[in-house]
Amino acid sequence: MENGSVNHEMETASTITIKGILSLLMQNLDENNCKRLIRLGMGDPTLYSCFHTTHVAGQAVVEALQSDKFNGYSPTVGLPQTRRAIAEYLSSDLPYKLSCDDVFITSGCTQAIDVALAMLARPGANVLIPRPGFPIYELCATFRRLEIRYYDLLPENGWEVDLDSVEALADQNTVGFVIINPGNPCGNVYSYQHLKKIAETAEKLKIPVIADEVYGHLVFGDNPFVPMGVFGSMVPVLTLGSLSKRWIVPGWRLGWFVINDPSCMFKNPKIIERIKKYFDILGGPATFIQAAVPHIIEQTDNVFFKKTINTLRQTSDICWDMIKEIPCLTCPQKPQGSMAVMIKLNISSLEDISDDIDFCFRLAKEESVIILPGTAVGLKNWLRITFAADPQSLKEALGRLKSFCKRHTKLMLQQQQ
Repeated sequence: MENGSVNHEMETASTITIKGILSLLMQNLDENNCKRLIRLGMGDPTLYSCFHTTHVAGQAVVEALQSDKFNGYSPTVGLPQTRRAIAEYLSSDLPYKLSCDDVFITSGCTQAIDVALAMLARPGANVLIPRPGFPIYELCATFRRLEIRYYDLLPENGWEVDLDSVEALADQNTVGFVIINPGNPCGNVYSYQHLKKIAETAEKLKIPVIADEVYGHLVFGDNPFVPMGVFGSMVPVLTLGSLSKRWIVPGWRLGWFVINDPSCMFKNPKIIERIKKYFDILGGPATFIQAAVPHIIEQTDNVFFKKTINTLRQTSDICWDMIKEIPCLTCPQKPQGSMAVMIKLNISSLEDISDDIDFCFRLAKEESVIILPGTAVGLKNWLRITFAADPQSLKEALGRLKSFCKRHTKLMLQQQQ
């Protein structure tokens, strides 16, 4: 500790992982602190009892397992019935129909990210990634020797894509343009009009869009969820998704990589064969989990989804209202979707804290509250707070956050407040 600040060695941007930073924060907890631990750093809603999957999902898995039909290997690209069910599920929101051959089953959305970047990588290539964003993209791109070019999201415009910066960054070696909608880490949801502008920009630049829609349909603001695949006839869209968030089963690791390309601008026999060969070396989800998917998708009642949305709406409102009461924190936009929000930290108003990383380590130690430093997602001196928590725990955590900020606010500012 130097001058009241905690020094922690951080990795470079291309090797940062959310789980890695959260593990360090957990190690920094004070064992003598009697306050119960409240975790608002990981997008895992199963940590709290108010979020749980539908009984339909559990029953489908039990039936698949007890049938004794799904103990062997599945085809490496996924069970045919699973691919078909996901194609039908996604097609319900599209102006065209996907076939099962457009769908490849992955071990969660993280593996789908790796597949997308691996299939696009070539010597000298670069990929456009949002800042702030999800650090797994940087990690996968680095392993694939893809140059990372960051484009900015604009907090003053609801975290929309800075399309001028996208055009300035792209060149003949750009192979992909990543968007995350609904937004992680920002909690934004893009309008149809903005998504169309993204598609038009990608079409102009002749690059496919990688659409991360792991939080698809988890929206509770003014904008409905519009899948990027709606614009698949204009520009090829590689859609990445999973059961994890909407069905609240992140540990089941059931994801998908989907080619939305009805005009066949991207997919051709050579590309498809390359994808299939790559899947031959991947390990997908357990066969019985895959087998349960058709029943899960077909039988889940809309009441289940509405309950999740209502809870997220309630907790996002709590987060928005309580953050406004903390002078050193600013939230540029009320969350509209997903499970997290970005908060700007006014570091100059704090007496003895050097940056967002120091802030989060000190908060963990003093208040037993875990939140993610913005540096982990590409924005220094911001914070990412996950509001997928039970309302009482969230209120308690944000109350402790307020006390922490007040305790560390410069004396002169305290006297003015």
